Amino acid sequence: MDVVVLIGRILFTTAFLLGGLGHLTATQAMSGFAASKKIPRPTLAVQVSGVWILLASVLLVLGVWPDLAALMLVVFLLATAFLMHNFWTLRDEQAKQMEQIQFTKDLSLAGAALALFAVYAMDSHPGLNLVGPLF
Repeated sequence: MDVVVLIGRILFTTAFLLGGLGHLTATQAMSGFAASKKIPRPTLAVQVSGVWILLASVLLVLGVWPDLAALMLVVFLLATAFLMHNFWTLRDEQAKQMEQIQFTKDLSLAGAALALFAVYAMDSHPGLNLVGPLF
């Protein structure tokens, strides 16, 4: 089962690894979107969030403090859901629907990351980790 958990961690973090790279390679484009959502210092916010999710992803894949890594993703996902995908403020129905889908996706992924945290916080620590949980 350890191999299955490791594969699951790799699959789970794929979107975050690619997203983090996108934050750092397409900073200007992403900063424009962040600015449109009234995020303070949007360029810095995009860069910091990119490093944040890359770090969390690498820690989780390697199994280095996987509980901390999962919590880092929860923080990122909840912030992104409420700050970037605030569909309830939109009037255009198509844009509202798209943002609601993204909001729901982020909440669902936050739930999965929270479940990962719980798994690693328990007595058993599956998944071929380099270093066990921090908490």
